[in-house]
Amino acid sequence: MAKVELKQPVIQEISDNIKDAQSVVVVDYRGLTVAEDTQLRRELREAGVTYKVYKNTMMNFAFKDTDFESLSPVLEGPSAIAISVDDATAPARVLSKFSKNAPALEIKAGVVEGTYYDADGMKAIASVPSRDELLSKLLGSLQSPIANMARVLKQIAENGGAGEAAEAPAEEAKAEEAKAEEAKVEEAPAEEAAEEKEEAKDAE
Repeated sequence: MAKVELKQPVIQEISDNIKDAQSVVVVDYRGLTVAEDTQLRRELREAGVTYKVYKNTMMNFAFKDTDFESLSPVLEGPSAIAISVDDATAPARVLSKFSKNAPALEIKAGVVEGTYYDADGMKAIASVPSRDELLSKLLGSLQSPIANMARVLKQIAENGGAGEAAEAPAEEAKAEEAKAEEAKVEEAPAEEAAEEKEEAKDAE
């Protein structure tokens, strides 16, 4: 079997992995201990990132005519790629954080949402919050007005209950006023009769 035929499945595997990728980051993993490499793979996997070690020639073939072709110049020496389909900043974020405790891990470059970034650029990308964090912050900002409205409605309801209790004395006061008016109406004829009696006496 020709060497090209042997390489084709590997090239196809890389192509399939990067086909829908939002980001691909190339790293130099030389110097990592077995324990560190195992831990790195675990953390990347938990973040939904695919991490693979491939030969540079295989990656060059797979990257050709894609958004990731700009990574070809950094494919020198032992290289591994971290690929994310769902969260564009996840590979840079996990790799950058891990490298703080494992300096042997070197981020060479990456392509995030179609744009090439060198090592310094990837450090900047690493500081961008994850999609879930951004959604959480957005949800929190949306919920804040709702929570405020809920508090206002609760206060209105509570004040409304107190208002009902305060309405009772008001109703009683109205009833007393009505009685007083009725008493005035009843007193009016009596007063008129007394006046007529006085007038009759004067006439005599």
